[in-house]
Amino acid sequence: MRHDREPNPMDPNDRTPGGGYPQEGRVGLSPGLSPGLSPGLPPSLSPARPAGRRRTVALRVLALGVTAATLVGVAGAMHDAPPSAAGASAADASTAASAPDPTLPAPVVDMSISRQSEDPGKTVNLTIDDGPDPQWTPRVLDVLARNGAKAVFCMLGPDARAHPDLARQVVAAGHRLCDHSVSHDTAMDHKDVAYQEKEIVDGRRMIQEATGGAPVDYYRAPGGAFTPESRQIAAAHGMRPLGWNVDTRDFERPGVAKIVETAKAQLRIGPTVLLHDGGGNRAQTLEALEQLLPWLKDNGYVFSFPRR
Repeated sequence: MRHDREPNPMDPNDRTPGGGYPQEGRVGLSPGLSPGLSPGLPPSLSPARPAGRRRTVALRVLALGVTAATLVGVAGAMHDAPPSAAGASAADASTAASAPDPTLPAPVVDMSISRQSEDPGKTVNLTIDDGPDPQWTPRVLDVLARNGAKAVFCMLGPDARAHPDLARQVVAAGHRLCDHSVSHDTAMDHKDVAYQEKEIVDGRRMIQEATGGAPVDYYRAPGGAFTPESRQIAAAHGMRPLGWNVDTRDFERPGVAKIVETAKAQLRIGPTVLLHDGGGNRAQTLEALEQLLPWLKDNGYVFSFPRR
């Protein structure tokens, strides 16, 4: 079994299988290293060395500095460039990592994880997880409607089946649907493929039955616990795997101000925002939306959807 939580290198909020965050390599000094020395040089190289050796060390440091600066410049250029200009080698590596497994059904949509908007410009993609919930989903729908906002609702199959009226209200309001599995098992990436397939396919079926056959455009693994197999299974059923850039951690109920602050700060990473309308008391999420949505409009954001 391959584990594939698909951490985004530009996203400090994508969790790794160990529950922490990806440790990005950074050009610079190692902790505790003297500014006069470079990583990899033995500590015995000190100013007490002969002048010739000191010059050699200095030249090595200078060369490493030039190399580091070059790497930083290349990285910055790749970050600022549009995806098509980011370099063929990166695209080839991504394609190889997402190569379909011939033993599984072939994908009919892109099986890579979507985090970017389908529209150009300054956009935001709202995604709402763990519903539908009879207490919170109607109120989330109301605040979205009052602000002219659209969202993707990532539903749990049994909750959609229990509240088909709410699931249909979501569709009628012009929002999109996402399969969030049956059991919300955040350890799915440690389970066998047959289990993952059942969670994904049964969740989709329940949502479609609840909505009268409405399309389910995305699949989001609980906790981001994707595997290459789960992504391909979802894509074989017409669902693009859906990630996020902005993790408000509203499920922890950190306070309205913290949710809003986190969303505003992390939008610099990317447009797809993770929020919740189920799984507990969502009063803080609701009030955060009341504050965040007008701010988004006032600051020139356009509500969009993730790429399919």
